Amino acid sequence: MIDRRLFTYFDWMMLAVIAALAIIGFASVYSATHTHQPMIFKKDTYWLAIGALFMLLTIFINYNIFERYAYVLYGVTILVLISVFFIGSTFGGAKRWISLGFFSLQPSEIAKLALIMVLAKYLNVRNVPAKGMTLKDLVVPGLFMLLPFLLIAKQPDLGTGIILWMIFWSMVLVSKIRLKVLIGIFVSFAALAPIAWMFLKGYQKARLTSFMSPESDPLGTGYHVMQSKIAIGSGGLFGKGFLHGTQGKLMFLPEHHTDFIFAVLAEEWGLVGTFTVLALFLAFILMALNTANTAKDRFGFLLAFGITSMFFWQVTINIGMVSGILPVVGVPLPFISYGGSFLITSMMAAGILLNIKMRRFIF
Repeated sequence: MIDRRLFTYFDWMMLAVIAALAIIGFASVYSATHTHQPMIFKKDTYWLAIGALFMLLTIFINYNIFERYAYVLYGVTILVLISVFFIGSTFGGAKRWISLGFFSLQPSEIAKLALIMVLAKYLNVRNVPAKGMTLKDLVVPGLFMLLPFLLIAKQPDLGTGIILWMIFWSMVLVSKIRLKVLIGIFVSFAALAPIAWMFLKGYQKARLTSFMSPESDPLGTGYHVMQSKIAIGSGGLFGKGFLHGTQGKLMFLPEHHTDFIFAVLAEEWGLVGTFTVLALFLAFILMALNTANTAKDRFGFLLAFGITSMFFWQVTINIGMVSGILPVVGVPLPFISYGGSFLITSMMAAGILLNIKMRRFIF
């Protein structure tokens, strides 16, 4: 039996923003694929419906259940990530998916939520010293992040690995860490950067270096960014109009329905359209931060903040790489980019935020 009081405190405005972003994403995927790849648009219809169902599920299940089973969910996620190397499917040189017949699961997407839950549980029960966490205090949460990070980086999936990294540091910093420890870690990582560089794949190195000057290799590593900039710039103030974009429709822009869909949107809706989408994302992030701030318990705060950081970094990195400000690392845009596992995970995460917000006065 659902407590009717839940609807009294439900954040209908956040739901409206999520719905607006999902509708914009749906329209953008249709525009990018209806001519040459109609099956992608049809699949996106299914993912959106399934994502909505999962969001409803995560809204009405008391979020405290995620604290109770956080370690179990994390353990299962690690096992599934390991299984990718044995039964996973390879596409484009990456082994990231498990075929379930009618659906290909990308476990790395689920790993983001699993990491947030396990860190929220651990940091909630762990007594953080008044002066902040020491290096010793970071060992266990660091291992929680490092294990899925290494498994995902091995696939390889640098973009999702970076998101895990950013989620971890966001949650650690909000939980408080001693300044001298933070400085020491920063210096150590800076010193180890050349070693880490040696372990990157050739195409990953090329992506990280070419963003400074994509014009130096316009038909190679700089092609994605060059075509993306052309699409964004040609949109002008009001855009070319829905279904009238050329970069995506004529297949000049690679990955135009996934990582670079923001460029398709910018070409068709111009500066006005992109500012509208950015305003919706800003409103969503602010509402999510408010959800964390008003949570009824510390676990709810950490869970909401972790999810907020996940969305924030995904939006920031995606728009940064599409506009040429950041390297291309393969991070999709929440609610907008095509991708079954990604869309469902995003909807579930949004549902958890709504769950935390509406239960803030109910014990």
